[in-house]
Amino acid sequence: MDMPTPLTIWCNVALTPAVTEMLDVAVSGHTLIAPSRAETSNLVAGAVDPGFGLADVAFGQPHPDGVRKSTRLKWVHLSSAGYTRYDTPVVREHARDAGVVFTNSSSVYDEPCAQHVLAMMLTLSRQLPAALDDQRRGSTWPYLPLRQRSVLLEGQTVLVVGYGAIGRRLAQLLTPFNMNVVGFRRTPVGTELVPVRPIGELDTFLPRADHVINILPAASGTERFFGATRFSLMKPAVRFYNIGRGSTVVQTDLVDALVSGHLASAYVDVTDPEPLPPDHPMWTTPNLHITPHTAGGHHDELERLVRHFQTNLTSFLASRPLRDRIF
Repeated sequence: MDMPTPLTIWCNVALTPAVTEMLDVAVSGHTLIAPSRAETSNLVAGAVDPGFGLADVAFGQPHPDGVRKSTRLKWVHLSSAGYTRYDTPVVREHARDAGVVFTNSSSVYDEPCAQHVLAMMLTLSRQLPAALDDQRRGSTWPYLPLRQRSVLLEGQTVLVVGYGAIGRRLAQLLTPFNMNVVGFRRTPVGTELVPVRPIGELDTFLPRADHVINILPAASGTERFFGATRFSLMKPAVRFYNIGRGSTVVQTDLVDALVSGHLASAYVDVTDPEPLPPDHPMWTTPNLHITPHTAGGHHDELERLVRHFQTNLTSFLASRPLRDRIF
């Protein structure tokens, strides 16, 4: 790959002063530029930046139009695991024709997201929300009901829908529990840690699931993927989890399935819209547990993002394969 030296590296990630210093050291010898406004959320694409055309490398969330119009850009390293806004024919065609490589930060977010799901699986199976509700509201000491409703994960069936980096790590974390884990993705590669089936076969597996974990990204083929029909295929007392994107679930149908008692419980870290309005019915739906898109969060998130970028920058300069390459 033909690369100028030094590189001009554009970054719109909002970093703390200490992490900014880390990045300065990581790109020492190169020119670091930034737009007038950094983005605090990696879910938001930055505005089109007039200075973006000078960049050889982008780190963060550049506007897709800026990527498409650039004549110098050679590598985009996204500060997120998701890349829906760039996964379009226009951007992909430009990347192919101009030789622009795209990588994401799956290696930063697979661990916290997988731990987050496991934490909620254990929390719901051991009836912790019910115990906390009693402590805060009733103090009735529901000894027998909570013991009787508590279940063991061992032997239960888990369907991981959207099996990628997060699903792979979750499968590893579930290994000691001796669960039956089946993954689903658009195209299985055959080297996964657990059995992985084409996503078109999901409906035949839904009736046997104890846990259905949705990690689907936002895309034309995943919008409203989980709705009344698929909820009805699930057996009673199933638990449903969504850490993919809110748009992949018909939220009114999820509420109905919980109110009717068909679903035992649900946990969502993502909603549509975000933030979820205070008066939204999901807040008061029985057995629906919500976290505010925090599954990927962790105390040293920014440091890990910069370290991941630094590792890939070293590989990029040496013309070695990049980690988490998406296209």
